[in-house]
Amino acid sequence: MDGIAALLTDPAAWAALITLVVMEVVLGIDNLIFVSILSNKLPEAQRAKARRIGIAGALLLRLGLLLIIGWIVSLTQPAIDLGLTGPLNEHGEPQFETAFSWRDLILIAGGLFLVWKATKEIHHSLDPVPSDDLLDKKHPVSTNFTSAIVQIMLLNIVFSIDSILTAIGMTDAIPIMAAAVIISVGVMMLAATPMANFIAKNPTVVMLALAFLLMIGAVLIADGFGVHVPKGYIYAAMAFSALVEVLNIMSRRAKLKAGVEGAAH
Repeated sequence: MDGIAALLTDPAAWAALITLVVMEVVLGIDNLIFVSILSNKLPEAQRAKARRIGIAGALLLRLGLLLIIGWIVSLTQPAIDLGLTGPLNEHGEPQFETAFSWRDLILIAGGLFLVWKATKEIHHSLDPVPSDDLLDKKHPVSTNFTSAIVQIMLLNIVFSIDSILTAIGMTDAIPIMAAAVIISVGVMMLAATPMANFIAKNPTVVMLALAFLLMIGAVLIADGFGVHVPKGYIYAAMAFSALVEVLNIMSRRAKLKAGVEGAAH
């Protein structure tokens, strides 16, 4: 208790908490986009339940990982070394790693899954005859719901490990990390339904969100191979694209409103 009381009266601890909450919320956007897209594939009556289970699973996973933080730190140690140097850059350094930690392998696997899932969804969005297995009436709804939850939880593992490792890099105080995780997941819980509804009502946003997932998957794969793309560039590009899409939506609504008013007169 004395340690927690000391943290509550320490301005540096509050600054670390605020910074970490912001970082966790930003990192959680990737997870939230995936949950929103996948839950929208389910029957309407099951969507909210799937989102709650998916986000609650993210919270439990992250809090659970905090309890085994020593093991999480060990994930950054090399587990597989191919013994290759790889191509060198102009400074004589390898362009990518050939020694992989468990974190690297998890990021690569998660990135490949995201690329596969986003590509599959883009294909079905462009296919005039939908054939998504989640919409296949030959399968019972329970299988569809279970499939969605399994996919959400698999990505939760990838995003949770990345989230906890980010937290470890910013502070070594477990209470601060736990508080940041709880607050950020609470924000995700509040934003899940509005984001899912917005995506459902604006079909063009679905394609943009899938493009985001495709890019995030590529970044995870690159990170797993030791090619670190600054996250600021990624989120700046996403924010710019989202702003352009918002302007397009506003323009379409203005034209629709003008057309309705013109027809009325």
